Amino acid sequence: MAVLVTGAAGFIGATTSRALLERGEEVIGIDNLNDYYDPSLKQARLDNLARQYGNRFRFERVDFADADALNKVADARPIDRIVHLGAQAGVRYSLENPQAYVQSNLVGHCNMLELARSLQTKHMVYASSSSVYGGNKDLPFRVEDRVDHPLSLYAATKKADELLSESYANTYRLPLTGLRFFTVYGPWGRPDMAMWIFTRALFAGQPVPLFNRGEMRRDFTYVDDIVRGVIACLDGPPADDGSEKAGGSISPHALYNIGNSRSEDLMRVVQLLEEATGKTAILDPKPMQIGDVKDTFADISAIQRDHGFAPTTSIDEGVPRFVAWYRDYHRV
Repeated sequence: MAVLVTGAAGFIGATTSRALLERGEEVIGIDNLNDYYDPSLKQARLDNLARQYGNRFRFERVDFADADALNKVADARPIDRIVHLGAQAGVRYSLENPQAYVQSNLVGHCNMLELARSLQTKHMVYASSSSVYGGNKDLPFRVEDRVDHPLSLYAATKKADELLSESYANTYRLPLTGLRFFTVYGPWGRPDMAMWIFTRALFAGQPVPLFNRGEMRRDFTYVDDIVRGVIACLDGPPADDGSEKAGGSISPHALYNIGNSRSEDLMRVVQLLEEATGKTAILDPKPMQIGDVKDTFADISAIQRDHGFAPTTSIDEGVPRFVAWYRDYHRV
């Protein structure tokens, strides 16, 4: 049996695929390789996986918003678990192209639930987001908090995914786990994220854009820590025993925050990037972006209790590792 990983050419998807392959799993990866950011980076991630793991990693270029194409992939090899990490990401891009979010995050997520139902998979873990907390002021964010006031379409689609999943868990007793990711960074990261944007600007001698004039805090979480949590959850599906799960469901559906459980000042990250690059930042203070939030901070007690999740990588370790990878990849 194989694990199906959606968004396998993406940052977290490729890293999760690697971890599964390293422990002997067969992985079927799908991705539509869209041009939201440079597809050559996505292809490089896939090439690395294919080179190292041969035919235990099979990749198909498929848009999971296309139900027929998705079902053809599932017909080709037995699948017993799904890690659904593919999505149209990005808060700011949702202001420009809302239809991309409706197709990928709503239609696509429903297609994945239907696939899991038809295959009667043992478990599907799917990506939600800390963005669902919207304008919540109480820190740290807890999975028990109300999340009814999203600040962006992206956040609204992720909340909708959680609701769709709850309905499938209740109606079909389908084991599902949703993970609210908090600011993931590390080698092979995404070019639209702050860590990459700041590093690129430092090496190019260009201004570093600081939204809300840099007065922001984020729960920066190193990708290897995140992936260990994803796989721990995959290995422990929620029981269909009527007990209340993390997030409040009595169906086999759990919701967890997955973060570093430390809220870091954005300017501390800039300082670490300056040290790692050997460059001095040219600061470019900007107003707050529509749809963005000032602070994020994850309460991870639920995932610690249920799955033993314990992040170990501080930004003092993780930021230099990212910069070292960036130097090597871009030869700077």
